[in-house]
Amino acid sequence: MGFHYTLRNFPKSFKQFIAAFVIVLGIGFFTGLLFIGQTESNTPKGVVENYNGNEDLAEVEVMKFKKGEREMLTIIHTHILSLSFIFFLLGILIWGTEISNTWKSILTIEPFVSVLTTFGGIYLIWLDYHYVSYLVIISGVLMTLSFVVGALLVFQTLLKSPLKK
Repeated sequence: MGFHYTLRNFPKSFKQFIAAFVIVLGIGFFTGLLFIGQTESNTPKGVVENYNGNEDLAEVEVMKFKKGEREMLTIIHTHILSLSFIFFLLGILIWGTEISNTWKSILTIEPFVSVLTTFGGIYLIWLDYHYVSYLVIISGVLMTLSFVVGALLVFQTLLKSPLKK
C-alpha cells in the first residue's frame, strides 16, 4: 500500500498555483547561479579565491580578500537553511509525479547530500583544504541537476489530464 498522491489530479487552479511557485523558485535558484558566475566561483581556482582571497597574486582583475569567520558562518548558515527549504518543498511536489519511488528517492534525497557537501566543502576550502574545490563543484552541479530534473518532472505532471476514476 503506502503513501501516494498525484499532482495531475489536482484542480486546474491549484496546478496553476504550483506552477507559479516552481517558476518563481526556479528564478530564485538560477539567480543564485548567475551570482556564482559573477564571482567567478564556477572553477576550482575561482571557488578558492572567492573564499580565501587573491591578494597574494601580483596581477588580478578583481582584488578579493579572505572572508572572516563570521562572514563564512553567515554564508553557510543561510545557504543550508534556505536550500533545505527549497529542496523540501520541491521534494514534496516530486513525490506527486509518476516516476518510480527509486527515482523519487534519488531526486529528493540527493540535493540534501549536495547541500551539505557543497557548503561543508566551502568551509574546508576556507580552512585551506583547496583540493576540496573539485568536490564543491561536482556537488553543486548535482544539486542543480536535481533541481532542474525535479522541476521539469513537476511541470510535466501538472500538464497531464486528471486520471479517470
